Amino acid sequence: MSQYTQQPQFPQAPVPAAPARNGLGTAALILGIIGALSGLIPLFFWLAGILGLIGLILGLSAKGRVKRGEATNKGVAVAGIVLGLVSLVLSVVGAVLTFKAVDEAVDEINKVTSGSSATRKPAGSDKPLEKAKDGEDATGKALAAGDSAAYDDDLTITVSGPAAWTPGEYAIGHTKGHKAYKVTVVIENAGKEKFEAALVTAEARAGKEGVKAEAIYDGKVGEPFTGTILPGKKVTAVWAFDAPADAENLTVEVSPGFEYNASVWDLKL
Repeated sequence: MSQYTQQPQFPQAPVPAAPARNGLGTAALILGIIGALSGLIPLFFWLAGILGLIGLILGLSAKGRVKRGEATNKGVAVAGIVLGLVSLVLSVVGAVLTFKAVDEAVDEINKVTSGSSATRKPAGSDKPLEKAKDGEDATGKALAAGDSAAYDDDLTITVSGPAAWTPGEYAIGHTKGHKAYKVTVVIENAGKEKFEAALVTAEARAGKEGVKAEAIYDGKVGEPFTGTILPGKKVTAVWAFDAPADAENLTVEVSPGFEYNASVWDLKL
């Protein structure tokens, strides 16, 4: 009998494998999706930048785990990296657009608060323009027929002398016993930006007492300016006004828009 008794051999249970550490990849994907969506929303560029940066870092860390065999979600990690980069790009684009919009808004506010100073340019004169206020010339007098009011943005408005005119049977704004006069208004855009002509308004007063002269609409006469005036272009309109029979002058005031001072013409009848 053998001195040593052989012990029976039992198979050992396999050591369980460590669970995959896929959390970083999943987090990177979620943050990348939220960041990309935030980048599409105005004023949320800052959130897209933060989430994109965190998602990118987590995605790179998750990809490292995949290489070491600690994680199995390589596709999720790569998607998180890509979306993180997309979020960062959208964040930069959003910041640029936001700051540009703010600058433009500030410029518009400055224009409104400061106003545009009108200058007088007598018809047929090559003399330097004289700075003026509200369409008046350097002496404080209104512009005369044929004079032009030029603005800081190179917008020029010219009003012709009044011409006697007989309204049609169905004209609107004419009073029986009064006289009607029509003037030609020319707007020239010599600036670099387009001009919205639909904002142009006009009113008139007649005689020494400054009685309101009603605008007359008769077919094409009296139609307002419409549309956009491109740089280097001009438009012309004919306006008509109703004045008492004994009026000797017609004061026409034209305003190019909310951001401009009105210009005034004193026209002899």
